[in-house]
Amino acid sequence: MIIRTSLFSLHHSPPCPPSSTTVKMDVNIKETTIILPSTTPFTNDHVLSLSHLDTDINLHITFRYLRVYVNDPEDQARAQTDPFQVVTSSLSAALVHYYHYTGSLVRSDTDNRLELHCHAGSGVPVTRATVDCPLSEINYLDDPEEKFVEKLVPDPREEDSLTRPFILQVTRFKCGGWVLGAAIHHSLCDGLGATLFFNAMAELARGASRLKFEPVWNRSSLLGPREPPRVEFPFHEFLNLDKNSLPYMESDKPAVRECFKVKDEWLDRLKVFLHEQSGSNYTTFEALGAFIWRARVKAAKISGEETVKFAYATNIRRITKPQLPPGYWGNGCVPMYVQLLAKDLLDQPLYKTADSIKNSKYNTSDEYVRSFIDFQELHYHEGITAGNSVSGFTDWRHLGHATVDFGWGGPVIVFPLSRHLVGSIEPCFFLPYSSASEGKKDGFKVLVYLQQEAMVDFKEEMKKLEHGLS
Repeated sequence: MIIRTSLFSLHHSPPCPPSSTTVKMDVNIKETTIILPSTTPFTNDHVLSLSHLDTDINLHITFRYLRVYVNDPEDQARAQTDPFQVVTSSLSAALVHYYHYTGSLVRSDTDNRLELHCHAGSGVPVTRATVDCPLSEINYLDDPEEKFVEKLVPDPREEDSLTRPFILQVTRFKCGGWVLGAAIHHSLCDGLGATLFFNAMAELARGASRLKFEPVWNRSSLLGPREPPRVEFPFHEFLNLDKNSLPYMESDKPAVRECFKVKDEWLDRLKVFLHEQSGSNYTTFEALGAFIWRARVKAAKISGEETVKFAYATNIRRITKPQLPPGYWGNGCVPMYVQLLAKDLLDQPLYKTADSIKNSKYNTSDEYVRSFIDFQELHYHEGITAGNSVSGFTDWRHLGHATVDFGWGGPVIVFPLSRHLVGSIEPCFFLPYSSASEGKKDGFKVLVYLQQEAMVDFKEEMKKLEHGLS
């Protein structure tokens, strides 16, 4: 079911200025439509509780990203298909099962945590847009121009992100290819949970009569605190308690974004270097994460006596006892931290930093998850943040984004636009190259946010990766 409306509360920036090239880069917003479930999933308004992972204050953000789909010029039938109609029809069908995406996030009167208010007759806003140029002329958004790419994903204001926690935009390009932009409040789900939903939509778009996994809610029971709560890990050593502080408090100086190529040869050489020093083997995340963490702290000229943190989220769906069911789509990750004095990070051999990242993974257990939930239960009202000088890392190369196929094949690019990640305002993403480009893919991309004056020195540090460490 579809309701056509003009949602002036949904924020879209004005069109980009004309490009210096001949490519016309304006994003033309055509309409915004409210998509309702195809059949009514419920008739009585109700409230659903979230888990303590969902209500973590560090997740009170909207994560924004896009998927790029290309059109096969030889597939004439597909070329005539309107992706907006495909997306909205499959969304309408999927919302019968995942009606929660039509709800609103509201703070509870009892404990001030977010909860989900579900109202009969609600839907999801989807914007239709066009761009009068082919995707090939902008390299399929493999390393997109920042002002332009921002126009392809909804960017709700803070208050709107609670009343409309799930917003989509479908932008069709001149070549018939298209971009699906999503803005999702992180308290509803994490990236894996969102991908589960997009895969459900895609299955229905391709003609499936039933979902592979029926969605599971049960959040407060599956990931709720113990009675009585107990904390067996020293989270107080990594997390700050300050009710007057908020996560992601912005610096006075805006961060800039840069994409770096990392070739397989460079990465292999780095791993050999670390192995020769330590006798140990390291994953790409451990080796490259250690190198980049040190490089960015050095480039930022952080005081040697300041504590710096390496932060990442780890998937706990198969770690909890019992394991979370396959259809569980809420937040299913917990943050992990490595912290050092800045001077120690810069002075110690790089392999020791890689060892610290490797060893942090050994903490991942059901007890760690339950202790983190209980820590949230005991200290939520004191204000839990990751503090300052946090470097957030995430690896998007193997998250299953490429499986979301609406009939055009999987996306050739999945690109994040959010700056806020596990307490960090300067995150680092490991991203695959576009599958639209020809030839063998050599390595992958690293997307880095950093203060502008620090980025100059950071680029010099990254050159060491290419030329080899000594």
